[in-house]
Amino acid sequence: MEQSNVKAATGKLGVMCVGLGAVTTTTIIGALMSRKGLSQPTGSFACKGIMRLGTGRDKVYKEVKEIVPIAELNDIVFGAWDLFPDNAYEAALKASALRPQDIEPVRNELEAIRPIPALFDKNYAANLDGPNVKAAAGRWELTEQLREDIKRFKAENNCERVVVIWIASTEKYIPRDEKVHGSLQAFEEAMKADDTARIAPSMCYAYAAMREGCPFIMGAPNLCIDIPAMWQLAEEMRVPIAGKDFKSGQTMMKTVLAPAFFTRQLGVTGWFSTNILGNRDGVVLDNPENFETKRRSKMSAVENILDSNIYPDLYSDIYHKVRINYYPPRGDEKESWDNIDIFGWMGYPMSIKVNFMCRDSILAAPLALDLILFSDLAARAGYYGIQEFLSFYSKAPMHKDGDTPVHDLFKQFAMLKNAIRVMGGYKADQELD
Repeated sequence: MEQSNVKAATGKLGVMCVGLGAVTTTTIIGALMSRKGLSQPTGSFACKGIMRLGTGRDKVYKEVKEIVPIAELNDIVFGAWDLFPDNAYEAALKASALRPQDIEPVRNELEAIRPIPALFDKNYAANLDGPNVKAAAGRWELTEQLREDIKRFKAENNCERVVVIWIASTEKYIPRDEKVHGSLQAFEEAMKADDTARIAPSMCYAYAAMREGCPFIMGAPNLCIDIPAMWQLAEEMRVPIAGKDFKSGQTMMKTVLAPAFFTRQLGVTGWFSTNILGNRDGVVLDNPENFETKRRSKMSAVENILDSNIYPDLYSDIYHKVRINYYPPRGDEKESWDNIDIFGWMGYPMSIKVNFMCRDSILAAPLALDLILFSDLAARAGYYGIQEFLSFYSKAPMHKDGDTPVHDLFKQFAMLKNAIRVMGGYKADQELD
């Protein structure tokens, strides 16, 4: 073991969430219940994970928090922006992701979390509307208000550090425009010119966070920080950025199954995926412009893992289709179906059916918490820019132009563990656990 240079997790960690809907309130409630000893942070590798260090006779297993200094749940202070004025308790009841009896034990703490007015542009989420929004002359002034929000939250809660995480809706699809998104200077000029067509609300949150020295996490498939301007800002401010789009349900299954097909050299001719869900995310995605952003995120994993350049006879002609359907009766209890048509020895066809009866927020909450804790850890380790080791948590892992992202869940997990080893002062290795 070498010396670890990660700074200790001293003082309070502020977590400012963009959005106070089902996933955010579920994440907050789970963390509050866990620190009261009323629940366990099941699914959080940062809180509960155990991993190997060393090989051969030197092999030992330790908890992640024994290897690197993870912030304690007791030290976290939660805050949020939202376009609805409901406090976290009211928002959790309306979201109906959790049973009332699992919310009541932390009611007082939740009622104290009142959302700051949001920077909201209905053009980016046409199916949403709310009264708790900021008013200003344009994008630059609104972003300055967000910076003041962060400063005030940090001071009022006596936080030593702050992480900002987007857990809000999927914005409508906008393509990268090099004239605006290609450099930080051009991006700032576009903000000052109030270019609402190419500067999305999420970009304003990301810019404000990074200018205040806060790691920023993109939990939706928005373009946002996946542009050169934001990479430059992250490097200039020396802050970590991570994303994008929580890999929680159906895509998680794809990144498990696709590597199995590739490893066993089974061909794939078609992959049809559909979902039904009835929460706020479902409302937003019912708009075709917003669905297009999500579709592109959900499509990327299969094509990346089933590499037709290596096996053109197996994967060069895959018909891949993704559908999401808003179905109010289902609420947060999302259901996904996958039909996968494969072929094997002598070209004989077979098919696989996957019906995942999942709970959207239950799957996403531990991912959000881990991204928060590991982004804070990365910042204290002196890491900045795109955090590729956090690809494990994302549908569409961030990467710079010319780089190839890793989608295979097992390879991503190896990347995550090796980053933890290195931050803990141990050597990275390729041995399987």
